[in-house]
Amino acid sequence: MMSERLENKCRALIEEHKYVECEKVIVMSMIKMPHSAVPHNLMGILLEKEHNHILAMRHFRAAYGLDPAYVPARYNLDHYGEVFPTGLRQCAYTEEDCPVTKDSYLNM
Repeated sequence: MMSERLENKCRALIEEHKYVECEKVIVMSMIKMPHSAVPHNLMGILLEKEHNHILAMRHFRAAYGLDPAYVPARYNLDHYGEVFPTGLRQCAYTEEDCPVTKDSYLNM
């Protein structure tokens, strides 16, 4: 699946602090898949890593708006939207990164 490769590629680029290259990959994905939640979620993660919280939240909301069933977007929206965050902030690139089940988010 293309999005899994995209998610893994972006995770690697972000971990290597190659933010400019990652942004280019995400933007190209947005052009190719304009109605997909995945690139918006990834852009939100990238922006959080760049300490641009307000824009990151906009992309998490866009991802959620495009696909409310896409668990990583909902997880990141909730997780980064906490007023008083607890613990280390872990971002969700894929559903496997979410410590809760998909059903628990769909039932909210």
